[in-house]
Amino acid sequence: MKIGIGQFAPIWGNKLRNLEQIRQLLLPHPGVQLWILPELGTTGYQFTSRQQVLQLAEAFPGGQSAEILLQISRETQSAIVIGVIESLAQKIYNSAAVFDNGAYRGAYRKIHLFFEEKRWFHAGEQTPPIYEIDGIRVGIMICFDWIFPEIARSLALRGTQVLAHPANLVLPYCQDAMITRSLENRIFSATANRIGSESINPAAPLTFTGKSQITDPTGKRLGQLTPDREDVLIVDIDPSEALEKSITPLNDLFEDRKPDLYRND
Repeated sequence: MKIGIGQFAPIWGNKLRNLEQIRQLLLPHPGVQLWILPELGTTGYQFTSRQQVLQLAEAFPGGQSAEILLQISRETQSAIVIGVIESLAQKIYNSAAVFDNGAYRGAYRKIHLFFEEKRWFHAGEQTPPIYEIDGIRVGIMICFDWIFPEIARSLALRGTQVLAHPANLVLPYCQDAMITRSLENRIFSATANRIGSESINPAAPLTFTGKSQITDPTGKRLGQLTPDREDVLIVDIDPSEALEKSITPLNDLFEDRKPDLYRND
């Protein structure tokens, strides 16, 4: 499978400009089967009021952004995982929407909200989904979910081979920690982070760390982008490597688990 991650700086609130930027980022790279793009990649990240969030929220599918992303997916003949603001049943979610060759596949709604996200979004309440894309099982988490190892582990136990990870990282730890997430679960992980900064709230400006990366089931980085430049990273992977959970001839990563002993009482 050929997978790609796109790293860029969304223009806050300008969805049409951001979607065109995504189109121009992806189109020159035919043959990529799965693209992963940043968290809230259509809108920007920082907010100062719930009204701002409501104005940028859309239904998926059905909204204008969804229609354009369907078109980009069709044009690139690829699957796309991208962060969006999703309006659903009178709730607003920080979501990752999945498009596949011109078809809408669904969305994951972020479970672990970071900092002021708790002011603007509802936390997801459903088990993270796994999508089969070109016969490969792709699981999804968003940004701060990385710090909760249960997410990646539960996805791996359910057969995930590639972990798609849209992000807007501001803390410096995640890129190194994702080496461990890949290694401890023997899966590929693709973290698509954004670059640039936002000061919608001038008292608390945010700078994003870039360094988007893809890691393999042994924890090796297959590539990493810079902290501050728009770019793409494309790698060819063998997803069958993520099916092998043996560490030694006598140790299997999952069979050796003792879940009945992992107690917190």
